[in-house]
Formats: sequence, structure tokens, C-alpha cells
Amino acid sequence: MEKFKRNERLAVMAQVLTSAPNRIFTLSHFCEMFGAAKSTVSEDTAILAETMKKFGLGTLETVTGAAGGMRYRPMLQQGAGRRFVEEVCEMLRAPGRMLPGGYLYFSDILSDPQLVASMGRLFAADFYDSGADFVLTMETKGIPVAMMTAEALHLPLVIARHSSKVYEGSAVNINYVSGGGRIETMSLSRRAVREGSTALIVDDFMRDGGTARGMLSLLSEFNVHCCGACFVFATEKSSVSLPVPTHALMLLDEIRIDEPLQVRPADWII
Repeated sequence: MEKFKRNERLAVMAQVLTSAPNRIFTLSHFCEMFGAAKSTVSEDTAILAETMKKFGLGTLETVTGAAGGMRYRPMLQQGAGRRFVEEVCEMLRAPGRMLPGGYLYFSDILSDPQLVASMGRLFAADFYDSGADFVLTMETKGIPVAMMTAEALHLPLVIARHSSKVYEGSAVNINYVSGGGRIETMSLSRRAVREGSTALIVDDFMRDGGTARGMLSLLSEFNVHCCGACFVFATEKSSVSLPVPTHALMLLDEIRIDEPLQVRPADWII
């Protein structure tokens, strides 16, 4: 079998590990790939871990046990998360984002792959060891950032819908009170969730917590535990208190059409 140089092995290992965050790869996986001894791959792993730590590219951890190996966990450098959120806040303060009726336009931000990937990594950082089995979001705006969070955690994404779909089979439907005080319906396919598992909720915006409480109620119908809830935005003066650890990247003050938007990074990021 062809012999590979160390720089070649390191380049391939970095690509494989970073393209599948939080997934465990055994030493044997790379030994077979390169035709190298375990001691050689272990040395390569140590070099790669030190380099990632030095440049703030994330962490490369060794997992012990019968099913052990190594896994890459993307992390933003200390202070980089705060700077990133402040940059997004500055984008939101740009003129022209306020729409008639007091709505804020931010679909472009939640459609930018690089921005939502960084958001997903920030959310994932606190829930790597939470035991979550899947990420749950509500259609539709929260899907991109929920998908990036699920990718960083190496978990499947489950989407609650406003109505059940024929192509998803039988579903559980509940009624909940939305942010506008309206009674709405939330649906989740029975095939999408395993009873007794653990979920992480990720969504775009929390005003009074109506949708979040609806998702918690929906999970309880499946006897699913929720380990936390993450939101891109939350209102500054919100009195909402969810019964799970809650993170929001940015806090919005009351939206006034004729005044600049008041938005800032959440305290836990600062």
C-alpha cells in the first residue's frame, strides 16, 4: 500500500474530522485509510489537536472506551463569539430594515450560510454534553440556524409544522397560544421522534415564549425531555421564564418605526 507523508495524513484527517463535527472516528478508521500503525495515527492526532488549539479552530478530543476514538468540536475563539454577534447587531441597525407594521427584516441574515453556521456553533458549544438526541425547531425561519446547530452537534433535525403532512405519516397535533395571542396548531410526525429521548429546541425569535411553550408541550406528548432552548433573538424586557436552560444570541428592545433599532449581544456572550 502507498505510504503517505505526515503532512498528507494531517491534511486528510483535518478535512474528515471538520466535515463531520462531534462524530467519533476510531483510530482504526484512519489506520486503514493510511495503512499506518496506531502509534503513528496517535502522534498525528496529538499534532492536529495542538494546532487546532493554538489557532482557535476548535477542539479535537480523545474519547476513551470500546467505542472510543477522536472527535472534532467546532468552537469560536475566546472573544470571537462576542465580536461575531456584535457584527450581526450592527447589520441589524442598518437603515431600511424596519418594515411597515413594526416588523424587522432579517431573512437575509438567516439565509447566509456563514452567519448561521457561526450561530449554530455558539449554540452547540453549551450542549455538546447535554445528551440531546435531536434538534427541534418550528417552521420556517428557524430552520437554517437549527440545521447548523444540528450539524455542529452531529444530530438529526426535526421540524414541527403548523399542520400535519400526508407524506410524514400519522402525527400528534396540539393547540397553543402564539405570540399574537392567537390559538394555533402545531404538528409533529410520530415517526420523527423516539419516546423517552432528549431534544434541544432552536428557533429564530422569542417574544413571549408562546411557540417555545408549544414545542415543550408537544415534546411532553412524546415523553421527550428538553435539555435547553436557543434563540437568535429575544426581547430585552421579556418576562418569559422557560423551565429549561435558555440562550438568546441577541436582545431586542421595543421596536419603534421612527427610531434606530436597539439590539445588543446577550449577557452570556459578553
